[in-house]
Amino acid sequence: MTEQLTRFDTVDYLKSPEDMAAYLDACFEEDPGDGSLIRAALNDIARAQGMTQIAREAGLGRESLYKALGSKGNPEFATIIKVMKALGLKLHATAA
Repeated sequence: MTEQLTRFDTVDYLKSPEDMAAYLDACFEEDPGDGSLIRAALNDIARAQGMTQIAREAGLGRESLYKALGSKGNPEFATIIKVMKALGLKLHATAA
């Protein structure tokens, strides 16, 4: 008997704004310092909400958004802020 495996996709579990915010918060805490986890989380959240819609709301081209948030992307901070605003998320700081 062979086992059937399915590919895990975080997007399937990002159903509410609260889920998305909690996921992004966790990635901020666990990021190794290079922004890779944060970029990946924003990519997942944008895919969950619809990449085309988020690109439009952020004032970016869809391909540009895919490239910026992709595994080899290195988005500018201004792009991150635009994407977070389009996603309905806020960035704030607290004391460590």
